[in-house]
Amino acid sequence: MASIHAAKRALRAQLKQRISALSDLEKLRQSQAVTRKLLSHNHYQAAQRIAVFLNMPDEIQTGDIIHDIFSQGKACFIPRYQRGSNHMDMVRLNAVEEIQNLPVTTWNIRQPGEEECREEALTSGGLDLVLVPGLGFDKEGHRLGRGKGYYDTFLERYNQRLSARPYTIALTFQEQLCPSIPVTDSDFEIDEILCAGDLEIGNN
Repeated sequence: MASIHAAKRALRAQLKQRISALSDLEKLRQSQAVTRKLLSHNHYQAAQRIAVFLNMPDEIQTGDIIHDIFSQGKACFIPRYQRGSNHMDMVRLNAVEEIQNLPVTTWNIRQPGEEECREEALTSGGLDLVLVPGLGFDKEGHRLGRGKGYYDTFLERYNQRLSARPYTIALTFQEQLCPSIPVTDSDFEIDEILCAGDLEIGNN
């Protein structure tokens, strides 16, 4: 187990360096390509309740996706992380315009305050689709997160409370694809990975 954690730390450092070498223009180009693929995807088009992350600078940009979710009349849920734990809820975003007024966390991510009363996905019907961030992915659908385990524990909780697991799609830069990702039993597998290149992992 210790060797797996050490391998994860080393790979995280390598991937962060790789992503930081991307120009803003290249990040935008790849983000637009991934967005086009997602918006035409059958799972996205069929989904009515979608969880999407508010991206950090080193992640695929999700702004256009969020706008499309609302323009299509779908329900949009975003992460609310609890500091000092690995607990994350997916809470309802009622309008695109709300995003700019959300508090900024110490990770420089906007999210609803913990005191805000919002609809939570797990207690109001679940989700059809979860769009997943991460630092690295491999062709087997393994994911390397940032080490906090938020998505792993959220999906585990989801499986315990609701019968049908949502479809998961990772959105990634090509530079985040790896030959293999070191994993433990608690790491969940992504159903599908979308990147800007020709390589697609999973079932369409």
